Amino acid sequence: MSKGAGELGDFTASARLVPISALAVVIGLVSSVVALLLLKLIGLCTNLFYFQRWSTELVSPAGHHLGAWSVLVPVAGALVIGLMARYGSERIRGHGIPEAIESILLNGSRVQPRLAILKPLSSAISIGSGGPFGAEGPIIMTGGAFGSMIAQLFHLSSAERKTLLVAGAAAGMSATFAAPLSAVLLAVELLLFEWKPRSLIPVALASASAGAARRYLMGLGPLFHTAAHPVFIGPAGLAGCVVAGLLAGLLSAALTRAVYVAEDSFQKLPIHWMWWPAIGGLVVGLGGLVFPQALGVGYETIGALVQGDVPKATIIGILVVKSIIWAVSLGSGTSGGVLAPLLMMGGALGGVEAMFLPAVGAGFWPLVSMGAILGGTMRSPFTGIVFALELTHDFSALLPLLVANVIAYAVTVLMMKRSILTEKVSRRGFHLSREYEVDPLEIQFVREVMRANLVAFPESETLVQIAGWFRPDHSPRGQHLFPVVDEQKRLRGVITRKDVRLWLADGDGKGRQTAGLLARRDPVVAYTDEPLRVAVYRMAESGFTRMPVVDPANGDRLAGMISLEDLLRARSRNLTEERHRERVLRIRLPFGRRAEEARQGR
Repeated sequence: MSKGAGELGDFTASARLVPISALAVVIGLVSSVVALLLLKLIGLCTNLFYFQRWSTELVSPAGHHLGAWSVLVPVAGALVIGLMARYGSERIRGHGIPEAIESILLNGSRVQPRLAILKPLSSAISIGSGGPFGAEGPIIMTGGAFGSMIAQLFHLSSAERKTLLVAGAAAGMSATFAAPLSAVLLAVELLLFEWKPRSLIPVALASASAGAARRYLMGLGPLFHTAAHPVFIGPAGLAGCVVAGLLAGLLSAALTRAVYVAEDSFQKLPIHWMWWPAIGGLVVGLGGLVFPQALGVGYETIGALVQGDVPKATIIGILVVKSIIWAVSLGSGTSGGVLAPLLMMGGALGGVEAMFLPAVGAGFWPLVSMGAILGGTMRSPFTGIVFALELTHDFSALLPLLVANVIAYAVTVLMMKRSILTEKVSRRGFHLSREYEVDPLEIQFVREVMRANLVAFPESETLVQIAGWFRPDHSPRGQHLFPVVDEQKRLRGVITRKDVRLWLADGDGKGRQTAGLLARRDPVVAYTDEPLRVAVYRMAESGFTRMPVVDPANGDRLAGMISLEDLLRARSRNLTEERHRERVLRIRLPFGRRAEEARQGR
């Protein structure tokens, strides 16, 4: 029996939500420890590469004393990564999020266990040797890998494994940045591809668990402290946010294209891709020689930007040198994340904007532009807004961040078909849609599209009588499946046009047998009161593209027939709503030529 309209709920959830949520909490705690270990590993690699000491403290490579020899450090790190990628796993290449997306969409949310070791190790070597990346992409991929590994130990569906993979990814980001809410939003906007309780609740619990564990492992946030800003910045300030959003959108588009121009250039080289990171490392080393602050994650520089005390030379160095070495090294296929570099480049853009936009407090425009460039480049505006707030705890910037993020998002959506994250997936031959909407088949019912005008045979009718319906001058057009009903119009079975032809050709005395005896019993049916999506799923499961429709509220009496063609017609309604334009309301003025003609006509 179907679920009637009165029994349908707003959400689909089952008792499976409870054990999956419990597993997600465990994964959240594990991912928080993994995030801590990765940060410690990055600190260790940085100290070994640039200061030749054994320490796990996070330090900036900018303070090294290697001189010109520092150019070779990123090259050495990149050579190691190239070897690890070729002989370990090619999936360690890149910044992590596209790889997580591919695991979800193409691999049934299965991640190779060795990736949980190779990805953080390669990222630590890349960032520790001066790579201009952040730790968040690798942590997202590593947390997702651990979530997937734990999920693979249990008897779960692909959808449940996806939930736990994303739970690990969100938990890793939550623990790294003390940003549990933006981690959940990033999961929804980039990884889950759905907004359902079955996935959102476990992911949120994993993120919250990791955020709570961070208190004991790494301390509380915020990561970056800001100066005090006014709660309301006035019309001039909001207009400045529009300008900041436009500029952030343009910079987002430029950075995205720069990364893939670099990738295209590397693919033209007549050498194996294993050596590409070393070439990218040479560019990083030269850039670091000119502008040492461009090396590494750069959390200190980001903190200085939102404080508003960064010299102009540093701002220009970030926008020029950091942007170039980041795009080239990322395009070379090395390992590292994109969030921290985007924050730094967005902050530098805000530093430039502070020179001509209204003065509304130190570090205000770097903060707004940080969030805007994140939302524009990743096409995740809500993540960009909340992430900037959680990193700084400056909630007075909520309205400016909303304006700037939405404008940046609009610019990039209009300028580019895909984001920096989904372009890589597309280049591998797959398409990813980032738009979420209610399925039209979910809100339309079978009774709205079924065909009520059809031929049905009484169960007492003989095959000879039925055969009369299939004469060329009398054959029902377009109908291939024929219900068999009793005297009360209740469905008893079905016969097909092919069945009748075979029986007639058989010639073994079936002509006197009745439809009730010959019909196929227990046919697959649809119900008048169920959504069309349920009927589609039933067609997919059964392999039948035509089904009789019965009315459960009327004793399961035959009500009509539904086919794949009817479902396509239901889809066309949605297309009509999207494309058909009309003026519904017309304003009639009490003066003018038409009004005068109307008065004279009376």
